[in-house]
Amino acid sequence: MGKLTLILGGARSGKSTYAEKLAKEIGGDWVLYVATSEAKDEEMRERIEKHRAARPVAWITVEAPRSIAQVIVHARCGEEVVLVDCITVLVSNILLAESRKANENPFNVKVEEAVNDEVTQLLRIIHQTKGHFLLVSNEVGMGLVPPYALGRAYRDLLGRANQRLTEAADDVFFLVAGLPMQMK
Repeated sequence: MGKLTLILGGARSGKSTYAEKLAKEIGGDWVLYVATSEAKDEEMRERIEKHRAARPVAWITVEAPRSIAQVIVHARCGEEVVLVDCITVLVSNILLAESRKANENPFNVKVEEAVNDEVTQLLRIIHQTKGHFLLVSNEVGMGLVPPYALGRAYRDLLGRANQRLTEAADDVFFLVAGLPMQMK
């Protein structure tokens, strides 16, 4: 059974930097980095390239906007650590794809089922596999209620996904201004 560490925080709180530091400490060069972002515009391409350049060259990087459990199974070659950055974007990817199928209704039960299935598959792989899994996600429940349906659906879906991951996690860290606080 794998160990699960969940790293939460707000935007630009230092979550990814902290997760990468932990990954390096635990796994050295034996890290599988699963990136969920897609380069859909020039700004994202630049961000992705900047992140790639900052990571150790020996780390294996795979890009997986969805179905990350399957990607981990196929890409893993004995790495001690699997770092998924990030659940926030993963849920957004699922929400946008599934709500299009559901006639633009982000509250359609099929959207929530798709997010739940993704989390279930990820937790199954973690529990069936040795190694240390580091998952990064944003805490979105501390702000204002979004004024539009898609934002409210997203906040709800990510909040519930984070709760499931927290329940399953061995360790949970919450970052504020780069400072990690261990919550669990």
